[in-house]
Amino acid sequence: MTSAAAERVPASSVRRMLVPLALAQFICSFAGSNMNVMINDISQDLHTDVQGVQVCITLFLLVMAALMIPCGKLTDRYGRKRLFQLGLLVYGVGAIISAASPGIGVLILGNSIFEGVGTALLIPPVYILTTLLFHDIKSRAKAFGLISGMGGIGAAAGPLIGGLITTGISWRAAFVFQAIVIVIIVLLGRSLIDPLPPDPTRPFDIVGAVLSAVGLVVLVGGILAADQNVVLMLVLIVIGAVILAGFFAWIRYRERAGKEALLSTGLFRNRTSNLALVTQNVQWQVLLGTSLVVSVYLQTVRHYNAIQTGVIFTAATVGILLSSLAAGPLARRFQQRTLILAGFVVTIIGIIVLLIQVKGHPGAWYFAPGLFLIGTGVGVMLTPSVNVVQSAFPENLQGEISGLSRSVSNLGSSIGTAVAGTILVAGLADANRSYGIAMVVLAFVGLLGLGAAVLLPKSEPQPVTDAPRPRAEQPT
Repeated sequence: MTSAAAERVPASSVRRMLVPLALAQFICSFAGSNMNVMINDISQDLHTDVQGVQVCITLFLLVMAALMIPCGKLTDRYGRKRLFQLGLLVYGVGAIISAASPGIGVLILGNSIFEGVGTALLIPPVYILTTLLFHDIKSRAKAFGLISGMGGIGAAAGPLIGGLITTGISWRAAFVFQAIVIVIIVLLGRSLIDPLPPDPTRPFDIVGAVLSAVGLVVLVGGILAADQNVVLMLVLIVIGAVILAGFFAWIRYRERAGKEALLSTGLFRNRTSNLALVTQNVQWQVLLGTSLVVSVYLQTVRHYNAIQTGVIFTAATVGILLSSLAAGPLARRFQQRTLILAGFVVTIIGIIVLLIQVKGHPGAWYFAPGLFLIGTGVGVMLTPSVNVVQSAFPENLQGEISGLSRSVSNLGSSIGTAVAGTILVAGLADANRSYGIAMVVLAFVGLLGLGAAVLLPKSEPQPVTDAPRPRAEQPT
């Protein structure tokens, strides 16, 4: 079915298709943050420490980031619906393995590997299908508002829901909850329509896939090694950067040889898309980094249990929920650039308020104003950032740009947790000071995102129709 045929699908059917797609984004984002409130419970039950659980969390996000680009590309070859269903299956198996984990190694296998691979398989189809089914900026903004909003809510509500389940039953039950949601998505997703037919003859760049994945893993691994050995950190970061440089040289070589590469180098020539990708990365760095910092601080310094920690994050959840519900009306009244700028300003103010309010105040609710502002700010800009990126490219490049977009976002999540976690682990002897340093670093990252948003063009982006694949030889 082509996009023209998709336009003949009843609007009510298209809207129903959004439900499983939005739920899928919710559960994957939930998985990225709900373990933050289980740190003490998992550490005691599996005889590990804070760093062991942090590694598990970061590896989950890193596996997603490393595999998003290859998996996005595979949607062209095997079909978006088929990859979506396969991802749900792999994720569900991972959730069951995690629930039964006898030790941290098996938990890493189930959560970090299986759930990470499953998420990488199913998330690119979510954004590709949404782009193909909704054709104008306003309706697409509304659809992305629902999906991105559910992603933000999943990330923000993860600590609350995870805390309730952990305190009421067990941390293992939180993974059972994930498996149940996956079953619901499988049932709801049977009616999904793939607007574009798969092309089994489409070549797949294996060398490019390996180079991109290994480069990202080594790069973030270097950040994780910062608290252990500074020299090792620098070596890994340099090696990761060299591998990624090799990846770009490889895809350029393939394009010049007339072969299809894992990514079109032309994707990186779109200035608007590049800037919006930076804002996506920063948004998830700040959201997931804040979630980890506050969770660790509450559990290790103030000795709150899982449910107490989760309840405090309700403020961020409410902020994201309200701003996500307003995504459609906001898109009709304001330009995408304006919303992204406003989101960063509110988020940075939220971090400042969080630091000022918490310092010297023992009460838990002093966290609420800052977390609410951070949630509101992130919720305001999630949708327009995604919409700007996806709308900048034609249908025949949606598999690639969706994989790149999701990879950049999840790389932001993994870097945010890695950087914040490294600062916290290195400074546990003076947790109050390390908490403050971590939040200041996240505020600085937010300023970088604000700078990228300022550089976005003031004109409203227009959706692009089918066009030839970008080639390395084409002028910018």
